[in-house]
Amino acid sequence: MPGSELFGAEERKEVNDVLETGMLFRYNHDAQRKGIWKAREFEEEAKKITGAKYAHAVCNGSAAIATALAASGVGAGDEVIVPPFTFIASVEAVLFVGAIPVFAEIDETLCLSADGIEKAITKNTKAVCLVHMCGGMADMDPIMQVINDYNLILVEDAGQAFSSSYKGTSTGLFGTAGSYSFDFFKIATAGEGGIVVTNDEEVYKLIDTYSDHGHNHVGAKRGMEQHPILGFNYRISELHAAVALAQTRKVPQIREINRRHKKALTEILSQTEGISFARIADADGDSSTFLNILLPDTESAKRTVDEFNKAGVAGFDYWFMNMYHFINQWDHLKNLQTAAKLPVEIFGSSQDYKNLYLPKTQEVIGRLISFGIRCTWTDEEVKNLANNISQCVKNVLSVAV
Repeated sequence: MPGSELFGAEERKEVNDVLETGMLFRYNHDAQRKGIWKAREFEEEAKKITGAKYAHAVCNGSAAIATALAASGVGAGDEVIVPPFTFIASVEAVLFVGAIPVFAEIDETLCLSADGIEKAITKNTKAVCLVHMCGGMADMDPIMQVINDYNLILVEDAGQAFSSSYKGTSTGLFGTAGSYSFDFFKIATAGEGGIVVTNDEEVYKLIDTYSDHGHNHVGAKRGMEQHPILGFNYRISELHAAVALAQTRKVPQIREINRRHKKALTEILSQTEGISFARIADADGDSSTFLNILLPDTESAKRTVDEFNKAGVAGFDYWFMNMYHFINQWDHLKNLQTAAKLPVEIFGSSQDYKNLYLPKTQEVIGRLISFGIRCTWTDEEVKNLANNISQCVKNVLSVAV
């Protein structure tokens, strides 16, 4: 992914600022840190890119979505509609705040659809955890209609979609709270890091306190701060925030290059019969971290993967077989194999996780092959990749005919 391609002097400078003060902790110790507040600066950069009124940095994207859910009021026994195509952390977060995941259909945007959400609603549904997948975004207008019609809480996991938007609004800002990931494989990376965003001041206060053991961060002495709520330790370190700060400043440049590469790839591949593309709900808001191609059916996609491997084409994911991003391989979830009992085992679920019927999702993910776009590619490398993809697909489909 682009962020990890661009480590350099900027990251070293920000990290050295922290090391020179010795203040790796993000709170207090004002005199010793000599004005160095990297987590605060990281949050400000995230606000510039997203347009969020409030942003709070945490230790990783998983902590970010868990915090967003809790601060939005999602908890024990609440039914939460989730996608079956996502990094599993989104579903784990729902489980570990005590809520009950209810799986719904996605569509060609690779995200939950309005129709899928509506069909999954029960009398116990409280919230939707909407995941914006593969650098793009869900189709928000019809989804927001369903959210409003049923008076549901919307929490967004935009871990893979930092800097993407829908009709001018950043992913993560349609609901009560949203989250982004800054792990090693995102458009900007801290190694490990996350951001929670909201436009609601009261929700922000909950985010701030919940992610740091309930501290209200008022006053100069940490041990004397008030604890308005219970919380947990999801703090980011100043070292991770320093790297994230430098990386986040590079995102507009990365996104511009990504978009140019994706446009070139799409123009070439659109001329190959049998190749179509995942639907982008708002092309102007695409972060373009992924090229998502769709083959005619699952079998041709599987054969294309084999052809890619034989031809030495690299840098792709076939999510249908992926262990962590698609429900087909989540046997530990289906069987609720855990270290300790979860609330879902006490409350029960309205779904049998072992026997879910999600035909649209199976059809879409079965056809999907994604390529991570690298901002360091040359134009020649982009052209060669497109031609290699095209030739492999032609080889597969000509045999099928």
